[in-house]
Amino acid sequence: MGFKSVSDDKLKRTESFSDGVIQKGREILFQAFNWESHKYGWWKNLEKKVADLAKCGFTSAWLPPVTHSFSPEGYLPQNLYSLDSSYGSHLELKALLQKMDQNKVRAMADIVINHRVGTTRGHGGAYNRYDGIPLPWNEHAVTSCSGGLGSRSTGDNFHGVPNIDHTQAFVRKDIIGWLKWLRQSIGFQDFRFDFAKGYAPKFVKEYVEESKPIFSVGEYWDTCNYCPPDYRLDYNQDSHRQRIINWIDYTGGRCAAFDFTTKGILQEAVKGELWRLHDPQGKAPGVMGWWPSRSVTFIENHDTGSTQGHWPFPVDHVMEGYAYILTHPGIPSVFYDHFYDWGDSIHNQIAKLTNIRRQQDIHSRSTIKILEVRSDLYSAIIDNKVCMKIGDGSWCPSGKEWKLATSGHRYAVWHK
Repeated sequence: MGFKSVSDDKLKRTESFSDGVIQKGREILFQAFNWESHKYGWWKNLEKKVADLAKCGFTSAWLPPVTHSFSPEGYLPQNLYSLDSSYGSHLELKALLQKMDQNKVRAMADIVINHRVGTTRGHGGAYNRYDGIPLPWNEHAVTSCSGGLGSRSTGDNFHGVPNIDHTQAFVRKDIIGWLKWLRQSIGFQDFRFDFAKGYAPKFVKEYVEESKPIFSVGEYWDTCNYCPPDYRLDYNQDSHRQRIINWIDYTGGRCAAFDFTTKGILQEAVKGELWRLHDPQGKAPGVMGWWPSRSVTFIENHDTGSTQGHWPFPVDHVMEGYAYILTHPGIPSVFYDHFYDWGDSIHNQIAKLTNIRRQQDIHSRSTIKILEVRSDLYSAIIDNKVCMKIGDGSWCPSGKEWKLATSGHRYAVWHK
């Protein structure tokens, strides 16, 4: 099946403001929080871990929302210019960002601009005005379908709070000013766009073009295809990944997207269905198989796992998941809980895989040759430099040139 997207060659031209690491696709991302992090003096905690993140090769760390929020987790923002949050004070945040800069780990800001909690009641008695704080918008900044006087939403509605109307020029101007402030004055270099289904991707394109983050990624979380009556995951997820591809395309290729297709397939595949890990054309079955340079692969995040557990990866197969995404194209992301809360053994196993990825120069556009797929085995060669297998099935590469680089429960990786 074909797909509509800008080519990687065209994409290279759109990345002119990026540094060398981005141009070559050598990113390894780290999600630096979970759903409970706001309880633990988080900026101070992370500051102690920056040197380790740098040593393990992470190029960018995604921080939780840094601005004042109605909810402690940060996802109900109100005063966008206040950097005192439940994660710590603005001075503690500044110290963390300085430490990250010194260690050459970029800071990724979580950009929550689909919705905003009002300060005062306006039209219809709803809290849809923002009097008394910076960006003192009125009801015209709020979509008509969420209690405001603006236009209808250009995406899905986030229920229970005022949704921002991005069709308003004054709103976009203010958001761009805020994004530039985060970039130029606060020290964030990368952006992650929260709830990207809530507003049209053309606005993300504008925001990225104007604020010029080094790297950006959107959370376009769409439901995978499941078959009734037992609602088992469909083998073919082409329509699912096409929707994510379309979203990326409508940002002009300026913004990557989390590869929810790969996550959905991989977490079923590791439970004895590894035949899922190639599509009918013999390619990787997620966004990674169609547009790898814009695919951010991951095993878990603060929504799917942590204490929310909305769509969890099977806990006894997590290392198989990392053996897959850290040896394959796309831009892999590692979750805080796995790296720091699951003990030294898992930390060290993941760090070995990030080290192999760097040493062997595996990157977002690397090529995959899938060698074998069956229920209990998946094996592949990447760039003719790295060979890997996951699953209970016994397998090793033929040829004396292959040396075992690392192995663990149900996975192994070789290099030449």
